[in-house]
Amino acid sequence: MTTTAENADPGEADDVLAVLTAQHRRLEHLLKTLVDAEMREERSELLARAGDELAVHLLAEEEIVCPQVHANRTEGILLESLEEHLSLKRLVADLLALAPDEETFWPKCKVLEEQTRHHHKEEEEHLFPRMKGLLDADARRAMGQAVLQHEQALREHGAPRERLGAQTDAAAPLP
Repeated sequence: MTTTAENADPGEADDVLAVLTAQHRRLEHLLKTLVDAEMREERSELLARAGDELAVHLLAEEEIVCPQVHANRTEGILLESLEEHLSLKRLVADLLALAPDEETFWPKCKVLEEQTRHHHKEEEEHLFPRMKGLLDADARRAMGQAVLQHEQALREHGAPRERLGAQTDAAAPLP
């Protein structure tokens, strides 16, 4: 799956802000589709896809984006973002342990969708403008390319969603 921003200027398509925003929209669409799914088999497949998409997104933010934008002016935003990542990881881990026809499956999917949308809104309104001010266009493009490479590497090693269960004790630390 391509992770460049739709309708982006070719020179801006690999800007980290465009890459992350495109990932946000894809995740939101997948989670909405999951919440609306009625068939058990469809729910299992959609959860696997959404879990993988969310895993590569969260891990790229934690391992690439956060270390590069960590500065006094972003610390509070990053700490809140990392706590939200922890909450999302816990929800995915819980959902992966449930059968799609269990009573709590759909409500957890709905909470995952709502929390993901909230998280994306916060990042796009608060973190992304700060990143744009802290990083020049070349740095944002280099970071976007690093995010895409990281995503590809995670996908090549199997189901990225399976990594999230081991990361539910505490939020990822800031560097």
